[in-house]
Amino acid sequence: MKHVCQVCGYVYDEEKEGVPFAELPDDWSCPLCKAPKSEFKAQESKAEQVEASPVKTYSAEEIDLKEMSAGQMAALCTNLSRACEKQYKTKESEQFAELAEYFGRITPELPDAHVDNVLAMLKWDIGTYADIRASVDADYDRGAARSLVWGEKVSRMLASLLEQYQTKGEEMLAGTQIWVCTACGFVYIGDEAPDMCPVCKVPDWKFEKIEGRA
Repeated sequence: MKHVCQVCGYVYDEEKEGVPFAELPDDWSCPLCKAPKSEFKAQESKAEQVEASPVKTYSAEEIDLKEMSAGQMAALCTNLSRACEKQYKTKESEQFAELAEYFGRITPELPDAHVDNVLAMLKWDIGTYADIRASVDADYDRGAARSLVWGEKVSRMLASLLEQYQTKGEEMLAGTQIWVCTACGFVYIGDEAPDMCPVCKVPDWKFEKIEGRA
């Protein structure tokens, strides 16, 4: 049987490795992205993969559009800036970057910005992907599907890191560095950035080192 990392897509093949996945130690982690064993899922058969999923539709009342906060606008403009950069639209990228900087500057501090609250929000976010995936599959859009895959992987990775931080605390970050992929947001903890992003496959020079930690 094969087990797939829900963060980076690495496949653990029991037949090739010679060790059943269940017998791997609890502290075993993904060789590529360091996600814990709990982030692996048994690979579904082709029949299970193609089985139709019910598509959930939403009424206008259920959508309940709301005004975005300054922090949400900062995140959105940052992502748009990077998307324009990837498409070599330099001027547009710079303009979105300026907007991101502005909204980031006026974003107030959140009194409840605690690890537990952030983790709860990430888990809620992960729980919404099944319905979104069903909608994307029903009316297939390659760009939307790709964004969905990246988004879910990064959300799972961030949740995994926070769960590890809850257990290990600052010891988890001692004597090492934090790197962030500027293309998809993947976070890697290690002395050097990985040769290639496990999520979006960009080279190591696309990673930025997070500075300023005590």
